[in-house]
Amino acid sequence: MENRIYNFAAGPSMLADEVLKGLHEELLNYKGSGMSVMEMSHRSKGYLEIFNDTKDTLRRVMNIPEEYEIFFMHGGATGQFAAIPMNLMKNGKADYVVTGNFAKKAAEEASKYGEVNIAYDGKDNGYAHIPEQSELKLSEDASYVHVCANNTIFGTEWKKFPETNGIPLVADMSSDILSRKINVSDFAVIYAGAQKNMGIAGLAVVIIRKDLIGEHDPKTPQILAYDVTAKNDSMLNTPSTYSIYVLGKVVKWLEDLGGIEEIERRNIAKAKLLYDYLDSQSFYKPHAEKESRSMMNVTFTTPDPEMDALFAKKATENGMSNLKGHRLVGGIRASIYNAMPIEGVEKLVEFMKEFAKENG
Repeated sequence: MENRIYNFAAGPSMLADEVLKGLHEELLNYKGSGMSVMEMSHRSKGYLEIFNDTKDTLRRVMNIPEEYEIFFMHGGATGQFAAIPMNLMKNGKADYVVTGNFAKKAAEEASKYGEVNIAYDGKDNGYAHIPEQSELKLSEDASYVHVCANNTIFGTEWKKFPETNGIPLVADMSSDILSRKINVSDFAVIYAGAQKNMGIAGLAVVIIRKDLIGEHDPKTPQILAYDVTAKNDSMLNTPSTYSIYVLGKVVKWLEDLGGIEEIERRNIAKAKLLYDYLDSQSFYKPHAEKESRSMMNVTFTTPDPEMDALFAKKATENGMSNLKGHRLVGGIRASIYNAMPIEGVEKLVEFMKEFAKENG
């Protein structure tokens, strides 16, 4: 595909060329229907085949047990910040582990609906650290424990999820879902916005244990109520049809590559390449502690903010976009999600070497 750049955006992020080609080929006329998927009724036979195939493929690729339901919902992950407590905070209490900006936002939203215990807050260490089990102050009577699996802004990721002593574990996996092997049965709920590793913006995927789908807070909007969503198979109203279709293309691409095992192998190699270089020099300073580093979002700084800005500018001129760090922290952020080929990381490392040589 001509004139394609390496897009290191944190989300919406790049899609694999193979996925984009498939979308392009079917854009105007999906499988002889004479129309685009964007024009299809969500109740039509043709679209229901797309919908069900997407759900079935996701279940296969992630090895999701039958005792879990899959929802396709509106509002992205942010919508789930409210949906989780409205549906699961049965006794008015929940634990939140705050390891970054979106974990903090989730806790703040949940506090509108009940008592939130902050089991850990990494604010004092600049959210550069993922806590050990001994650092968590978990409640004995929480309705659930909430974590954010990967922190896009600060570049940290849970390597080993906390033990919760039977209390349901809820994980926001927006930026690392499908990137590595996980045991879905270890979680009560997994949710993710699609625009990082699963496709395009406009969709939240929720994977929830069926026994947890029940009564919700009476003030819960129908569109966020899990029992209503289950009863209507994610079609209480018109779902995000094209986003679901793209998700189907992405998970089929992953399956054809060799599944989660193969993409994890590739992701480990990409992250190792970049972190090995960062650890070999002194011009760039990584943000996250070594043991807490994200495989998806690599964050670092140059010697000063002005040089950070110059780095991002020069990288763009060299065919690598969206390397500027989040506005909350500045610096540089390279998001190397599933669709980023290793050639993109190799090019970035070579650019980093030249930039350090010229400006060090």
